[in-house]
Amino acid sequence: MMNTFDNTEALNYYRATQKYDLRFAPLQDDIEADVVVIGGGFSGINTALELAEQGVTNIVVLEARVLGYGGTGRNGGQIMAGIGHDLDKIEKHVGSEGLKNIIAISNDGQKIIRERIARYDIDADFCHGYAYMGFNKRQEKTLVQWEKDFRAMSPDDDIELLTGSAVKTVIGSDAYSSCLKYMGGGHVHSLNLLLGEAKALVGYGARIYENSQVIAVEYGERVTVRTGTGSVKASKMLWACDSWLQGMEPYLHRKTINTQAYQMATEVLPDSLIEQISPIRGAYSDIRPVIDYYRVTNENRLLFGAATDFIEYTPTDLFEWNRQRMLKIFPYLKDVKIDMAWGGWMAVGENLFPQIGKLPGQHNVFYVQGYAGFGVTPSHIVCKVLAEGILGGSDRYDLMSSVPHIDIWGKDHFRRAILSAGKTWHQLSGYWNGRR
Repeated sequence: MMNTFDNTEALNYYRATQKYDLRFAPLQDDIEADVVVIGGGFSGINTALELAEQGVTNIVVLEARVLGYGGTGRNGGQIMAGIGHDLDKIEKHVGSEGLKNIIAISNDGQKIIRERIARYDIDADFCHGYAYMGFNKRQEKTLVQWEKDFRAMSPDDDIELLTGSAVKTVIGSDAYSSCLKYMGGGHVHSLNLLLGEAKALVGYGARIYENSQVIAVEYGERVTVRTGTGSVKASKMLWACDSWLQGMEPYLHRKTINTQAYQMATEVLPDSLIEQISPIRGAYSDIRPVIDYYRVTNENRLLFGAATDFIEYTPTDLFEWNRQRMLKIFPYLKDVKIDMAWGGWMAVGENLFPQIGKLPGQHNVFYVQGYAGFGVTPSHIVCKVLAEGILGGSDRYDLMSSVPHIDIWGKDHFRRAILSAGKTWHQLSGYWNGRR
């Protein structure tokens, strides 16, 4: 078995269970479009699909490798509430009323996913059921407040705070003393969701080109994007590369720093064991600043993921590293075989809030990045808001794009040191805000 941190040809769970055989040729010509999108993950495809649904169909999407190569095809598949980490951090920029408006739309990502799956008949193993897990009394107190917040956001959903022995009705683990069950959340096969959305996008007449790495961009009234074998001229452009920007646009490159997350998939487990692990067949995460996140899959695997807690490093054996994390929660799985383990990049901004806006000095060049590991659900509402901006603007776009994005100095030379310091501070602050 091999570690598959940066090799899409090696197997991870999503590639192994891909249901859509979508393949797109490289760009080989000089073409024109109304909008050109760089990046074939959730951000690029979702924004393009939002535009297509509004009648803008002359769209070109350029993907350097294959659709979902980055975080979209490597993540936990969690459908969670919210739109970013610790939203109170941005209140100083948007004001109390602005924060209320962001919170009000933060749950719309789940609704968009459900509606899109139904509208386009996407086969993505969508399943309701989520739980936020607490280890101690401090976290239980936080979950009490979250229960009130969730009920205000989603009054029609099944939401319940459980403590003590009642936790076992949601999760088969002795590690936790409390949990917030949230049946409005759940999980999804993120790669199949993306491919189903891409299929819908092509149905509107948009064009997608894979294995078409961008080598140059020329800004102006008509933007020109060049690959090694072709070019696209367009009236508007979107940078949607997130952690795979690779320095192509210096302004955006300075605003995020890449960290790593790792995940594994067990062998297929018997129904009885899956029912013990997850009575609700759901998805889970704890509420620490750096979380464990896991879920059961449609074919009875357990997917388990995490990032390093304090020090940024790449484990030498992803299978064993992930296995040890899993065994802290489910020690009775010690004899279970791990079939696959992989890793991936996540782009993180200083305030851990998704970044959208226009490139300074370029009225027709937009961008989206920096989900900080929470991209599956938020990308769907963030990109809806972004599409509103591309189409001419909206109050929601003005609000979300008004959040400033701070340069992260030294990231190219001291990435691990910066991330290690940030993780340590984030973890320590968790004791003060009820997350540790």
